[in-house]
Amino acid sequence: MGASFRNVGEIKALAGVDFLTIAPPLLEELKKSSEPVPKKLDATAAAKESTPKVSYIDNEPEFRWALLQDQMAFDKLHEGIKKFAEDGEALKKVLKDKISA
Repeated sequence: MGASFRNVGEIKALAGVDFLTIAPPLLEELKKSSEPVPKKLDATAAAKESTPKVSYIDNEPEFRWALLQDQMAFDKLHEGIKKFAEDGEALKKVLKDKISA
């Protein structure tokens, strides 16, 4: 899922992704644009391509230990979760205000 976009170009570069979180000002900018946004990413096509093997951690204690070993990863994960929570609360307020109006 794409998130934390700074401009519409970043959003357009991910055209085809299943889910994107887009800030209201950027969403409004996209809405006003008449430029076509061709699909750039396709899950079906990507699945047909050979993909490199990715290692992953499939248990929580191992993940938590690995996360604690990388301070930047820890900080960025914390920051991202905090920002998503703040944005969720801001969205609830906007929706509540719209419904009340």
